[in-house]
Amino acid sequence: MAAAAPAPSRKTETYTDTKRRDDVRGANIAAARAVADAVRTSLGPRGMDKMICSGDQEVIITNDGATIVSRMALVQPAARMLAELSRSQDAAAGDGTTTVVVLAGSLLRRAQSLLSAGAHPTAAADALHRLSTRAVEILHGMAIPIELSDRESLVKSASTALNSKVVSQYSTLLSPLAVDAALSVVDPAHPDLLDLRDIRIVKKLGGTVDDTELVRGLIFDKKASHAAGGPTRMENAKIAVIQFQISPPKTDIEQSVIVSDYAQMDRILREERNYILGMVKKIRAAGCNVLLIQKSILRDAVTELSLHYLAKAKILVVKDVERDEIEFITKTLNCLPIANIEHFRTDKLGYADLVEEVSVGEGKVVKITGIKDMGRTATVLVRGSNQLVIDEAERSLHDALCVIRCLVSKRFMIAGGGAPEIEMSMQLAAWAKELQGMESYCIKEFADALEVIPYTLAENAGLNPISIVTELRNRHARGEKNTGINVRKGQITNILEENVVQPLLVSTSAITLACECVRMILKIDDIVTVR
Repeated sequence: MAAAAPAPSRKTETYTDTKRRDDVRGANIAAARAVADAVRTSLGPRGMDKMICSGDQEVIITNDGATIVSRMALVQPAARMLAELSRSQDAAAGDGTTTVVVLAGSLLRRAQSLLSAGAHPTAAADALHRLSTRAVEILHGMAIPIELSDRESLVKSASTALNSKVVSQYSTLLSPLAVDAALSVVDPAHPDLLDLRDIRIVKKLGGTVDDTELVRGLIFDKKASHAAGGPTRMENAKIAVIQFQISPPKTDIEQSVIVSDYAQMDRILREERNYILGMVKKIRAAGCNVLLIQKSILRDAVTELSLHYLAKAKILVVKDVERDEIEFITKTLNCLPIANIEHFRTDKLGYADLVEEVSVGEGKVVKITGIKDMGRTATVLVRGSNQLVIDEAERSLHDALCVIRCLVSKRFMIAGGGAPEIEMSMQLAAWAKELQGMESYCIKEFADALEVIPYTLAENAGLNPISIVTELRNRHARGEKNTGINVRKGQITNILEENVVQPLLVSTSAITLACECVRMILKIDDIVTVR
C-alpha cells in the first residue's frame, strides 16, 4: 500500500493502520448476524419452533423471538446487544421480537458491504438515523386509525400475533379472550393506559387449551384448608386479607424456655389456646367468613389449633397467599389488607356472592365470583395437556395482550404480511435518489435491507422468495400499498382483506430500535477488556 511520506511536513499522506478497527467491527457484525440467523427461521406464521434445553433438563418449545434469544448463552458482547434489543422490543411493544432481530441482522449485512466498499462507519450510522426517521413517517402514512369500541379490529390484530405461535390453532379462542381481558381493565379516567399487571394468568395442568377461560373474579391455585372439616363453599362471602399470623407469638430473639413441671406446661398450652381463640372471636365478630392469609417467613401463619378454631367458627381459610399477589387481590376485592388483629374492622372487608373450591384437572382451585364493587382487574385460567403447552400458551397470551396494549396507547393499525416493509423499502429507495453523495448510497443499501422480512416470510412458508418479493415490488410500484404475502394461500393478496393486521407501534418500534442497535454496533471500533 502507500509507504510513509518522503517529506515529514506533509502529514496528510501518512499511512494509518486501520486493520484492528476493521477486524473488531467485522467480528461484532459477524457475531450479531449469527444470532439473527438463528432466529430467522422462526419468523412468521409458517416459522419453525425452537426446542430450548437447559442444563437442569428443563425443555421449552417456543418460537417467540424474545424467549429464544434471552435463553441463548451468548458470550460476545455485540451478540448480547441483539438479545437486549429483542428484550427492548418486548418491553416497548410486546410483539415483533423476532422481526426486530432479523431486521438488525439484515441492516448489519448491508452495513458490512458498505464498509468494505470504503464507506466511513459514521457516514453509515448517520444515514441510518435519517432512514429510521423517514421510515416512521412512511409507516404513519400507511396507518389506519381505529377505535377501542371496534372489538372486531382488536380481535383481528390479536389473532395475527397468535398466528405465528405454537398454539396458533387456538387463536379463535385466545384472541377474543385477550381482547375482553384487556378492555375490562382499561380505566376510563386514563383511556390510553393499559397495565398488564392488572391481568393475572393462572396456569393449571389438565384439559386442553380449549378449556382456557376468562374469570370475572379471582382464582387461587391452591386448595381451601380442609383441617378439622372447615367449609369449602361460602355464599355471601365477607372476605378479609390478613398479613398477620394466627399462631402463638414467638420471642424476638432465639432462646429456649425450659418448663420443669406439668402445671406450667398446662398453663402455657391454655394461654396459647386462649390467645388464638381471642383472635378467632375478633375475626368472627367483624362478620368475616372467608380468610386469605399471607405466607409468613418468621413463623407459621396458622397452626393446626388455629385452623381447628377457624373451622368451628365456619370460616373458609385460604393460606399461603404470596406476598406479591396481595396488591392484585386487594385491588380486585376492593378491600384493604389487615396487618394487625387490632385493626380488624368491617370496613376493611371485601364482599363477594360466592367463594368455592372447584376441581380443575387433577388439582383444585379456589374461585371467588360475583365480587361487589370489583376493581378493574381480570384473571385468565390457562389450561393445557402438558407444561410445555401451558407455558407457550401463557407466552402467546402475553403477546396478544401486548398487541392490544399497543393499540390502546397508539390507536393505529397497519397491514401485516411484509406489506409495510416493502412499501418502506420502495419509498426509501426513491428518496435515496433525491439525495447526494455517500448518504444516497447508504440509504439505498439500507432500504434494500428491509426486504429481508417479506423474503424470510416467503422462505419459511416454502414459497419461492425471489419471485414473491419481485411480484410484491411490482404491485407496490402500482400503488397497491396494502398488498402482502398471504402465507395460507401461498400467493400475494390484499392483506387487509385477509384480516392480517398489526399495531403501528410494533412496526415503528421495530425499525427505530433495530436502527439504533446497528448504529451502536457500527460505532464500536475497539474492545477493551478490563480486569
